[in-house]
Amino acid sequence: MRQDRRPYWVKKSYLRLREAYTNHFLRPACDFLGDYPTFMKPWYISISGPNIEIGQCATIIGERENPVKIGVWGREPGCGRIVIGDYVLISPGGRISASDEIRIGNSVMMANGVYITDSDWHDIYDRTERSPEVRPVHIADNVWLGDRCTVLKGVTIGENSVVAACAVVTRDVPANVVVAGNPAKVVKQLDPDRERKTRADFFADPEGQAKFFDGLDRMVLAENGFWNWLRCVLKPGPKD
Repeated sequence: MRQDRRPYWVKKSYLRLREAYTNHFLRPACDFLGDYPTFMKPWYISISGPNIEIGQCATIIGERENPVKIGVWGREPGCGRIVIGDYVLISPGGRISASDEIRIGNSVMMANGVYITDSDWHDIYDRTERSPEVRPVHIADNVWLGDRCTVLKGVTIGENSVVAACAVVTRDVPANVVVAGNPAKVVKQLDPDRERKTRADFFADPEGQAKFFDGLDRMVLAENGFWNWLRCVLKPGPKD
C-alpha cells in the first residue's frame, strides 16, 4: 500500500471538498440523508429517482471503474421507493435498482459489485412492459452481502444472515444462516445467541470517532512536507 504523503492540511482540504460535494449534489437527491455520511469519491456515486432515504452514518464508496448507483424507476411518476437504514456500507460497484420497493435494514454490509433489484424490468412475453406483479425486496438488520452477489425480486433476507460471494438469491433466506450458490441455498447455520459486534457499535459515538481519526491524521501526517508531496504527485517513485 502506498504511503500517504499529503500534509495534514491537504488531506483536510480534500475531506472538506468531499463533504461539500456530497451535500451539494447527493444530499438533495435523497428525500432523506442522515447525519455523518461518509461518501468516498462521491463523484462516482449516482442517486436518482424519487423516494430515496438513507439513514445516518452511511458509508458509500465509489470508484471510477466501479461507480455506485442507487436508483428508483417507478411504474408511474413519483412511485417506487428505496429505504436504507443506519450504519450501512455500500462498496464500489454496488447497484440498487427499485421499481416498487427495496428496504435495507441497519448495519447491512454490501461488498464489491452487489446488485439488488425488485424487478425483471421486462415481462417474459411482453418485452415492452414490466410484469404487473409487485415483489418488494426486504433485507433485515446486520446482513452481509458478499462480493458480486445478486438479490432478486420478492426476496426477504433475515437478520444476521450472510450471502456468499457470487450467490444469486431467488427465494427467502431465514435469519442467522449462510447461503451460497446459484440459486442460493443454506450451507451453514449461525448461532443466534452468540454476541455480535455490528457497524452500529462502531458508530456508537460518531462525533468522538471523527475527532479520533482527525487526531490520528494530525499525528501520522505531521512530518509530511508540501514539496515532497507535490514531487510524489508529479513523479512518484517505488518507495512512495
